[in-house]
Amino acid sequence: MTAGNGRAVGSGAALGDTVAKVVRQWQTVHPGLDTAPMEIIGRVNRCAALLQQAEDAPLRRAGLTRPEFEVLGTLRRTGHELTPSEIARETFASGAAVTKRLKLLAERELVQRRGDARDRRVAHVRLTDAGRDLVDTVMPEQLAYETAVLSGVGADDRRELAVLLGGLLNQLEVRLGLPRA
Repeated sequence: MTAGNGRAVGSGAALGDTVAKVVRQWQTVHPGLDTAPMEIIGRVNRCAALLQQAEDAPLRRAGLTRPEFEVLGTLRRTGHELTPSEIARETFASGAAVTKRLKLLAERELVQRRGDARDRRVAHVRLTDAGRDLVDTVMPEQLAYETAVLSGVGADDRRELAVLLGGLLNQLEVRLGLPRA
């Protein structure tokens, strides 16, 4: 794989990123230690942390956090009402976190909750018109922002990276017994 600038990407310790430095340090103090997993997992974790730190500018402008947008996006892409537990499964969030997010989104009139006629313990959540309009406005802006974040990586490499990460994700989901697509 090559970086957007044509430079070869690989042999992690040869790269100049933070994880490469950590790997070199471990190889100095423990020369026989296999740090290969760190070169992948460490980079995935570091990228995720940096992406979260960037705070997603379009979401921030809309007054949303990524977890709130994930709730709204889940309701929009599924196209129907969901229960809070279904939203939690779709967004990989705890029930308590989803409850908090739904409360905030309901206060902003972006979602509506209604009780179940048969079971009062169950709530059904749907997007309001304002919630749908917000998602439909923000989603293209968010995708443009994410495209800009990835602009330094060539199109072929992005496709390859997506396939490789998809394979890793699939393996982890199977290992953890998570529902799959």
